[in-house]
Amino acid sequence: MMDCANTAQLAQRFSDAIEATDLQALEQIYAPDAVIWYNFDNSEHTRAENIAVIATFPRLFSAFKYTQVRRNYFEGGFVQQHVVRATRVSGESFAVPACMVVRVRGDRIVRLDEYFDSAQDARRPEDR
Repeated sequence: MMDCANTAQLAQRFSDAIEATDLQALEQIYAPDAVIWYNFDNSEHTRAENIAVIATFPRLFSAFKYTQVRRNYFEGGFVQQHVVRATRVSGESFAVPACMVVRVRGDRIVRLDEYFDSAQDARRPEDR
């Protein structure tokens, strides 16, 4: 049976943790064996690798926020469409539409597939 309320809370905690670069929260949200996949390079990453990337956000961005968030829930997870709006430390702002398909087991994320246009990747090439 689907538990939308718990999944909705997890989805919000996840978004909040990324926006705040709360690495400890992410350690609790991701399952130890979580897999994160990106469409732009067709590669899978571990929980630790993904958290290490998010740990670089304060060095890259002076502001980072998910906007226009839309979520749909399904048995075992959710789909989140959003626009990442951020400001690079250089002062340049950007907006990147994205979509995440997230699989959940219990109260943890076990798989995240993220889709966005690589031409709009906000990271500098040396930070990818």
